[in-house]
Amino acid sequence: MARPRSFDPDHVLHAAERQFRASGYNGTSVDDISAATGLGRGSLYAAFDGKRGVLLQAMADYFARVGQSAPKMLAGPDEGALERLHAYLLRAVHGVPLAADVPPAPDRAAAACFAAKMTLEIGASDPEVERLAKDCLSAVVRAVAECVQAAQRHGDIDPDADPDDLAYLVLTIIRGIDVIGAHGHSPDRLTSIAESAFALLPRTRHH
Repeated sequence: MARPRSFDPDHVLHAAERQFRASGYNGTSVDDISAATGLGRGSLYAAFDGKRGVLLQAMADYFARVGQSAPKMLAGPDEGALERLHAYLLRAVHGVPLAADVPPAPDRAAAACFAAKMTLEIGASDPEVERLAKDCLSAVVRAVAECVQAAQRHGDIDPDADPDDLAYLVLTIIRGIDVIGAHGHSPDRLTSIAESAFALLPRTRHH
């Protein structure tokens, strides 16, 4: 029988995610992951098959978390859909939060979307990383598009607008806020971008 694991896999993956988001994949060593998670090199290799194995599992864990949180924020009655989209855009000012069981991100750059960050760094050379990131994006786009449709049903957003197009627009603005925020711009500037983007959503005539 396999010896039971003496560590919490979720906490290890959350701590590794925090390290990757702060230092990037290439800037993170196995020793860095070991220090961040409290697991020795041997245990990391045994449990996750090395640094890439930790990354792939951490990304899958992140996807599960974001895949649940986006619909939770955006789903609800039609009459509140426009305000939920507004809140979702404003939330982007502070980035994607880390899991609750690890310290907060050290800076705004480390609060950027984990899937987007890893795709930009290594996705071109790692199809599995790219696939995980695409799955994550697709789940979020679907949640935003469904919220747009709810706002259309309630008469707040132009019914002729394409929900998928607007969802990709919203996600592009959010990823752009990540980049601008990573360059050290103030939360006020990022909030202004989010508000401007919200104002661009095509409203129905009575708005």
